[in-house]
Amino acid sequence: MGTPNPDSGSPKFGMVIDFGDIKRIVKSEVVDKFDHSILLNVNSPHKELGERLIAEGHKVIFTDYQPSCENMLIDMVNLIRPKLNSRAVLQSVRLHETETSYAEWQAEDNR
Repeated sequence: MGTPNPDSGSPKFGMVIDFGDIKRIVKSEVVDKFDHSILLNVNSPHKELGERLIAEGHKVIFTDYQPSCENMLIDMVNLIRPKLNSRAVLQSVRLHETETSYAEWQAEDNR
Protein backbone atom coordinates (compact mmCIF):
# COMPACT_ATOMS: atom_id res chain seq x y z
CA MET A 1 0.00 0.00 0.00
CA GLY A 2 1.19 3.49 -0.62
CA THR A 3 1.38 6.30 -3.12
CA PRO A 4 2.57 5.53 -6.68
CA ASN A 5 5.58 7.43 -8.00
CA PRO A 6 4.10 10.48 -9.80
CA ASP A 7 7.24 11.28 -11.85
CA SER A 8 6.32 10.38 -15.46
CA GLY A 9 9.99 10.67 -16.41
CA SER A 10 11.07 8.05 -13.92
CA PRO A 11 11.48 4.37 -14.89
CA LYS A 12 9.61 3.68 -11.65
CA PHE A 13 6.64 5.84 -12.66
CA GLY A 14 3.42 4.41 -11.21
CA MET A 15 5.21 2.09 -8.77
CA VAL A 16 4.85 2.36 -5.03
CA ILE A 17 8.08 0.39 -4.64
CA ASP A 18 10.06 -1.76 -7.06
CA PHE A 19 9.96 -5.49 -6.26
CA GLY A 20 13.74 -5.51 -6.69
CA ASP A 21 14.00 -2.93 -3.89
CA ILE A 22 11.80 -5.07 -1.63
CA LYS A 23 13.94 -8.12 -2.37
CA ARG A 24 17.13 -6.17 -1.60
CA ILE A 25 15.72 -4.83 1.68
CA VAL A 26 14.50 -8.23 2.87
CA LYS A 27 17.81 -9.85 1.91
CA SER A 28 19.95 -7.28 3.72
CA GLU A 29 17.73 -6.73 6.76
CA VAL A 30 16.38 -10.25 7.32
CA VAL A 31 18.00 -13.04 5.31
CA ASP A 32 21.62 -11.92 5.69
CA LYS A 33 21.14 -11.31 9.42
CA PHE A 34 19.07 -14.34 10.44
CA ASP A 35 19.79 -17.11 7.91
CA HIS A 36 21.69 -20.02 9.48
CA SER A 37 21.73 -18.28 12.86
CA ILE A 38 21.00 -19.51 16.33
CA LEU A 39 18.88 -17.01 18.25
CA LEU A 40 19.10 -16.95 22.02
CA ASN A 41 17.57 -14.60 24.52
CA VAL A 42 20.43 -12.68 26.14
CA ASN A 43 18.98 -13.65 29.55
CA SER A 44 18.79 -17.32 28.62
CA PRO A 45 20.44 -19.88 30.88
CA HIS A 46 22.09 -21.06 27.65
CA LYS A 47 24.06 -17.84 27.14
CA GLU A 48 27.36 -19.61 27.85
CA LEU A 49 26.50 -22.22 25.21
CA GLY A 50 25.86 -19.40 22.73
CA GLU A 51 29.21 -17.82 23.55
CA ARG A 52 30.98 -21.17 23.04
CA LEU A 53 29.22 -21.59 19.71
CA ILE A 54 30.41 -18.14 18.64
CA ALA A 55 33.97 -19.06 19.63
CA GLU A 56 33.63 -22.17 17.45
CA GLY A 57 32.61 -20.03 14.46
CA HIS A 58 28.83 -20.40 14.58
CA LYS A 59 26.49 -17.51 13.93
CA VAL A 60 24.63 -16.69 17.17
CA ILE A 61 22.33 -13.72 17.69
CA PHE A 62 21.49 -12.69 21.24
CA THR A 63 18.10 -11.01 21.43
CA ASP A 64 16.41 -9.01 24.17
CA TYR A 65 13.24 -11.05 23.51
CA GLN A 66 12.30 -14.71 23.59
CA PRO A 67 13.05 -15.77 19.98
CA SER A 68 9.63 -17.17 19.13
CA CYS A 69 8.31 -16.89 15.60
CA GLU A 70 5.95 -14.11 16.74
CA ASN A 71 8.69 -12.04 18.39
CA MET A 72 11.14 -12.59 15.54
CA LEU A 73 8.46 -11.38 13.14
CA ILE A 74 8.02 -8.13 15.07
CA ASP A 75 11.81 -7.67 15.04
CA MET A 76 11.90 -8.21 11.28
CA VAL A 77 9.04 -5.75 10.69
CA ASN A 78 10.99 -3.15 12.69
CA LEU A 79 14.06 -3.79 10.53
CA ILE A 80 12.19 -3.59 7.21
CA ARG A 81 9.88 -0.60 7.74
CA PRO A 82 12.57 2.11 8.08
CA LYS A 83 14.20 0.95 4.83
CA LEU A 84 11.10 1.41 2.67
CA ASN A 85 10.81 4.53 0.56
CA SER A 86 8.55 7.32 1.78
CA ARG A 87 5.73 6.28 -0.58
CA ALA A 88 5.49 2.64 0.64
CA VAL A 89 3.60 1.50 3.73
CA LEU A 90 4.22 -2.02 5.01
CA GLN A 91 0.88 -3.83 5.23
CA SER A 92 1.70 -7.42 6.20
CA VAL A 93 4.53 -9.85 6.77
CA ARG A 94 4.36 -13.61 7.26
CA LEU A 95 7.11 -15.73 8.79
CA HIS A 96 6.85 -19.48 8.31
CA GLU A 97 8.35 -21.95 10.77
CA THR A 98 7.09 -24.85 8.64
CA GLU A 99 4.76 -25.16 5.66
CA THR A 100 1.72 -24.94 7.92
CA SER A 101 3.00 -23.09 11.00
CA TYR A 102 3.55 -19.35 10.76
CA ALA A 103 3.06 -15.97 12.39
CA GLU A 104 1.60 -13.04 10.52
CA TRP A 105 1.87 -9.31 11.21
CA GLN A 106 -0.83 -6.99 9.84
CA ALA A 107 -0.47 -3.21 9.89
CA GLU A 108 -4.18 -2.76 10.59
CA ASP A 109 -3.79 -4.76 13.83
CA ASN A 110 -0.85 -2.63 14.97
CA ARG A 111 -2.03 0.97 14.73
